[in-house]
Parts: sequence; C-alpha cells; structure tokens
Amino acid sequence: MTYPLVSVALGGALGATFRYLVGLAMMRDGFPLAVLTVNVIGSFVMGLGTVLLARMGLPHWQPFLLTGVLGGFTTFSAFSLETLTLVERGQVGMALLYVALSVCLSLLALATGLFIARGLT
Repeated sequence: MTYPLVSVALGGALGATFRYLVGLAMMRDGFPLAVLTVNVIGSFVMGLGTVLLARMGLPHWQPFLLTGVLGGFTTFSAFSLETLTLVERGQVGMALLYVALSVCLSLLALATGLFIARGLT
C-alpha cells in the first residue's frame, strides 16, 4: 500500500511542477491558453499511457504516471478517460450525464466557494 501512495505523491509533485512551468511559459492576459494546453496534452498522454502501459505489461507504472504525473499535470485527463470509458461500454447517456454534471456542478461549487469566501472578507 505504501509504494503506490509514494508513487502517486511523487508523480503528482512532478506533474504539478510541469503544469506550473507551462503556465509560466504561456502566461497571457485573457484566454486561459496554458490551462487549455495542459488539459489537451494531459488527455492525449492519458490515452496513450492507458493503452501502452497495458500492452507492455507495465500496469504497476499507472499510479506514478497516470494518477500521479498526469493527475498533477491535469485532472481533466482522468475526467476524459472516465467519460470515454463510459462511451466505449455503450453507456453514452451516462457519459453525457457525467460530463454535464461534472462541468455544471464544478462551476456551481466554484461559484459557491467564491461567494462564501468573498462574504467572509
């Protein structure tokens, strides 16, 4: 149990560092290009990594690379994988519900957190 936790933690630290560096390199006013970039790259690498690690018989690398590094780089990659997994299982309605709930509830939760925090100051 300890090894996967350490792997995820180390991978997450690396992924978050990469995300920060991409943000610095692509710092712009206006459109959040850096966030879009890490989300797209992370989703692409999640797709590659999921299949290649399985084909190469290296599932023990998943906690470090997929959950840790990519999770730290962008949680959107995990969201993308879960959505397409539902589609591949033929659960298109469930996938659409998952997307709608994830986006809407996350935006609502963020707005609520902002509203509460701003009211405290």
